[in-house]
Amino acid sequence: MDGTIEFTMGLSEGVAWPWPIAVYLFFAGISGGAMTIALCLRFFKGQTENTPFLKAASIVALGTILLGMVCLVFDLTNPLFFWRILVFYNLNSVMSIGVVALLFYIPLVAALALLALEEEIRDIKALNFLLPIVNALKGIRRPAEMLTLALALAVCAYTGFLISALIRFPLINTSVLPALFVASGLSAGAASAKMIAVGIFKEDLHSSEMKLLHGAEWPIMFFEALFIFMIAVSLMTGNAGAQAAFAAFTEGTWSSVFWVGVVGIGFAGPLLLNFATGKTFSHSSQAFYLSGVCAVTGMMCLRLFILYAGQMYAI
Repeated sequence: MDGTIEFTMGLSEGVAWPWPIAVYLFFAGISGGAMTIALCLRFFKGQTENTPFLKAASIVALGTILLGMVCLVFDLTNPLFFWRILVFYNLNSVMSIGVVALLFYIPLVAALALLALEEEIRDIKALNFLLPIVNALKGIRRPAEMLTLALALAVCAYTGFLISALIRFPLINTSVLPALFVASGLSAGAASAKMIAVGIFKEDLHSSEMKLLHGAEWPIMFFEALFIFMIAVSLMTGNAGAQAAFAAFTEGTWSSVFWVGVVGIGFAGPLLLNFATGKTFSHSSQAFYLSGVCAVTGMMCLRLFILYAGQMYAI
């Protein structure tokens, strides 16, 4: 037994990188993006308290990465042998490097979630058994947060590196893809955490933290659009195979997913909501939630477009 384990046969029906991988990329991006934004905000503002946004980001980050791992495991040829990817490593493989990052990232996110939710754990008697763990973790909180921030960024980028290694697909095989996945992960992760912070942890829609996050949305969205534009231009001006792959943006079902889902819902939706509601945007709960849903939906459409349209145009 050489320890190798195959993906793509469990739920794929013969497609090299099927929908479970797209969903995994979606969840991993949201997880890394939410954790990155929350920790950057914490360090930038010098926060010591557990803010509603930090609590929400911790829950989002842990929940989505666990859901993503479920998708990843069930796309294995033999899901019950998933443990092999935890035992056999090839550090020349992007996937193996990603597994190593996830092995550290997941327990660290779980630890930070316990720390962030300390107040809730104290209030719920059934969870009081976790308090000794919370108290033990307090002594290493700062270094744990710094390491988690690095790993959160790595998880966002790793999902892009993972599929960009497919050299037969010009739309996918680009060095810009990891940067695009980081930007889209930050956008969707922040949107998800903001909705949870307001909806569950009763964060004020016009608090200083929410205003800062709302202001950060636009430069992140700009870079996300810029990276997509760079990929499109590189295909349009590339060799014959790349120019053929550019058709993914102009024809077929997946071009509709791109223009309607990514551009229409993901980019135009939040922009139109912002301009339509004007100064009342940050005070309008309906516009706030709708904008967040647009960001998350656009990110999922982007992952699906990149993965499926990319595979349709092989060299």
